[in-house]
Formats: sequence, structure tokens, C-alpha cells
Amino acid sequence: MVLASAVGFAGLLLRQPLIVSFIAVGILAGPSAFDIARSDVQIDLLAELGIALLLFLVGLKLDFQLVRTLGAVSLTTGLGQVLFTTVFGFLIGLGLGLDPLTAIYVAIALTFSSTIIIVKLLSDKREIDSLHGRIALGFLIVQDVVVVLAMILLSALGVGAAGEAPLAAVLQVFGYGLAMLAFVAVFVRYIADPLVERLSRAPELLVSFAIAWAALLAAVGHYLGFGKELGGLLAGVSLASTPFREAIAARLASLRDFLLLFFFIALGASLDLSVLGAAVWPAIVLSLFVLIGNPLIVLAIMGAMGYRKRTGFLAGLTVAQISEFSLIFMAMGVSIGHVAEEALGLVTLVGLVTIAASTYMITWSHQIYDRLEPFLGIFERKRLRDDAAEGPRTGERHDVVLFGLGRYGLGIARNLKAQGLKVLGVDFNPEAVRHARTQGFDVAFGDVTDPETLAHLPLMQASWVVSAVPDHDTGLVHDDPRKALIRTLKDLGYPGRVAVSAQSDAAARDLRDAAADLVLLPYADAASAAARMILTGHGEAQPETEDPMGQKELAV
Repeated sequence: MVLASAVGFAGLLLRQPLIVSFIAVGILAGPSAFDIARSDVQIDLLAELGIALLLFLVGLKLDFQLVRTLGAVSLTTGLGQVLFTTVFGFLIGLGLGLDPLTAIYVAIALTFSSTIIIVKLLSDKREIDSLHGRIALGFLIVQDVVVVLAMILLSALGVGAAGEAPLAAVLQVFGYGLAMLAFVAVFVRYIADPLVERLSRAPELLVSFAIAWAALLAAVGHYLGFGKELGGLLAGVSLASTPFREAIAARLASLRDFLLLFFFIALGASLDLSVLGAAVWPAIVLSLFVLIGNPLIVLAIMGAMGYRKRTGFLAGLTVAQISEFSLIFMAMGVSIGHVAEEALGLVTLVGLVTIAASTYMITWSHQIYDRLEPFLGIFERKRLRDDAAEGPRTGERHDVVLFGLGRYGLGIARNLKAQGLKVLGVDFNPEAVRHARTQGFDVAFGDVTDPETLAHLPLMQASWVVSAVPDHDTGLVHDDPRKALIRTLKDLGYPGRVAVSAQSDAAARDLRDAAADLVLLPYADAASAAARMILTGHGEAQPETEDPMGQKELAV
């Protein structure tokens, strides 16, 4: 545990996910280095419990509604990426000298991307609600479904290979699986809601029940022959319809991460570095395939569907790595006897390389796009989709171009519209764009940090450009979007005035130094308006009428 903490901290300084650090811990603790991980039975037990809990949480959040909401793009791109990676990964595996069964295992393992890593990185960059972020979530759900189907097939083949009557054994496993599904359906229909509602009165008991339920169904799945992984996933699905699923997931997330530590330690400790030397060259080839091939196929499919090259590129980078499921999938193959330990070691090396590299690729995605943008034109159609065109569809003149259509931004837009000003709203969240459009506003889909978006907007006729984009900790991810907006407008020769919002006096001073004409302080402005209302006896804040676009407060 001390070693894991130390190596994990070093990985954190290098901006690496803990998966990479924990596998390194396993290698250091294993026989190839310090040889201190000798409690194999205990470590394996905790590792199996961690896998069951991981799949329980996947089942708990298996949201098919999101795929339906995103429509064809998630299904088409997700399935297209899986099919492309499987077919070409299989051919590359054969070319590297792998036998056909091992090659298909490795190819399927390369199709899975890490939900934990992608969601964490996109959340840190505040891009989880952007168009490419939402499409990436759709990819992950499609991949989750593929994981389930692959594991079902794997379990059936494993039973078939072990028995004297393979067909009968496969049919028996499928029969057990159908019986398990029927049980889960009955549980969801009649038992789940009232049971979880009772348990929720004691939060500690709810957590204990969730862990026990995941372990129980995992054990039943293992006993019936279709795997503890699928049992754990069905346990999560059985509780996914309850109103307490988010509370359960939030309470179990830290425990999942802790238990998965032992899976990665067990995995790293089982790797023989002397044997892995021969796998370095195949690992490099397969890693380059994942790092380059997966983003390119996503970019090509999304371009063919009418999305901008920028959206396709940013979405494609999210699948430039394999996931913890890839390692679990290969471990199942080893336990069944389909593949050798060397194949698991090969995929582990690919995981270390792709996870480490893709973390930096996603973190610096905008900068990478800026460098590669001149070469990506072949992936963009001339006619774009309505929700992909990051600029207005008409050449109308607007008095104000407003970025950020959240509650604050939309409130500003309403007040300006009430004063007779024509406002064009811009946001990178498709739901915010649709909502503003239903409110009667002219809207465009776009990202304030994208210079290409600004170049296509009708800025030159607008008197004001307003940013209601909230503060966030940009860190090393990318520049402050408000400063980037001011710089880009200056580069474009924008003749009007610029207003930006800030949450603190220090940020306001910084933005004024960056040449903002007006800095909005939502909380301070609201407090000032509230005081005026109290002093004047007005029951409602009134829009500014004397000089609505001057140096006074824009609106409350």
C-alpha cells in the first residue's frame, strides 16, 4: 500500500491515470523486482471482488437512453470503430505471428476504451457536455454493450471447450443465462424499488447490500458457468432503475478504485519481464495502431456523417487507448485456457503505452488539432449537419454575440432582447443550444476556444461580444477561454466591445488587464441590484434602460 501510494503520487505529478501507476506497482512488487507481493490468495480475492464491483457499477450506469438521445452518430461510429479495430487488429496480429485464436482475442481487447480515464479527463477539461464529449460517452456505452456480448460468447466458448459435448454445454450456459435474466427482470419489476427504498434509510446498510448483491450474483454467475463478470454486471442492471442508483454509485466509487488496485497489482506481479522482452516490438506495433488507427476511423465516420473535422478529431482522440476491460477480457481468456500468459502480457504492455500516451493526447487535444488542422480537410464534407455547423446558418446582423447559454447567459439574452437588441447565442452544449432555440433565440453551435468558430460568426456587425462562460480551473489543459476569446477577436480585427464574466475580483482584474471592455461580476451585480430593490421598494429587478450596452451593469 505504501508503494502504491508513492508510485501513484509520482504518476500524478506526471499527469498519468492511476491504472498505469498501479500496474507499475505490481511489477515492482512482483518477482521481477522487489518480490514482496506473496499473499496470492488474498490479493486474488480482493482483485476478483474489485472486478465484480467495477462491472456492478457499469451495469448500474448502463444508460441506453443516452445512445437513443445521441442518435445514429454514437451507434454508427461506436460500432464502426469496434468493427474496424477488430478486423484490422486481427490481421495485424496474424502478421505478427500470433495464432488465429490469440489474434482474435487481442483484436477484441484493443476495441475497448477506458470509461474511467475518458470521463475523468473530459470532466477536468469541462468538455463532458460538449458535442464531442457527449459523442464519446455514446462510444463508451456502445463499447459496454460489446463487452457484455463478448464476455457472454467467451464464457459459452469456455464451457464448450471444457466439456465433452460442446454444443450441449453452450446451450446449457445460455439456458442458465436466460434464467438469470428472467430472475433479474422479476427482481426489477417487483422487488428492487421497495427493497432499496427501505435500505436507503440506513446509508451504511445500503452500501453493504450493494457490495453483497454484486458479490452474490458474481458468485452465482461463476457457478452457473457464464462468469463472475457477467454476474456482477447483471447485479448492477437489476438496480439501475431505482432512484437511488446515483447514490449507490457515488458511495462505491472509492471502494471500486481501492479494490481494483489489487487487480492491477496481481496483474503486474504476474508479468515476467524476461518473457515480455520478446513482446516489445508487437506491443509497439499494436500501440501505434490504437493511437493512430482508432482516432482516424472515428474521424472518417463522423466526417462522412456531416460533422466538422474538429469535432471528429476531438472525439476520435478519446478512443486512442485500451481499457481495464481489455485486461479483464484477456485474463478471462487465460483462465479458460484459450490464450497463454504471454498474450495477457502483450495486451498489458499495449495498455501501458496507449493509456500513458493518450492521456497527454486528450489533455493537449486543442493544441494537437491546431498543428494538424491543415491536413484534416479531407475528413470534412462541404455540407455540415445542423448540429455540427459551428456557425450561424444565416447572414443576419446581430447587435450582440453571446457565448454561454446557461442560466446566467440566457438571462442576459432575455434582458437584451427585451430592450430590442438582436442577440445571437453560441454554446458548445447541444442541449443548451436546443433549449435556447425553443426560447426564440437565434443560436449557433460553437466553442469559444475555437478560432475557426469565431471566424465563421457574424462578429463584424455586432456592437458587443459577451462571454457568460463560467470560471473553471484550466490548469495545464488549455488557456482561459475568456482570454483566448479576447486575443482571437483582436487577431480578427473585431471593431466592437467585449464583455466577459468573472467570479472573483482577482479574475476581474486579470481580465481587465487582458483588455476586456467590461467585466461582469454576477454575484456582485446581483447583490447590488438586490440592494437597489430593497432601497427603492421595487419588487422586481428592471433591465437597464439608460445605456444598456454602456459601461454600466448589463443586466440582472
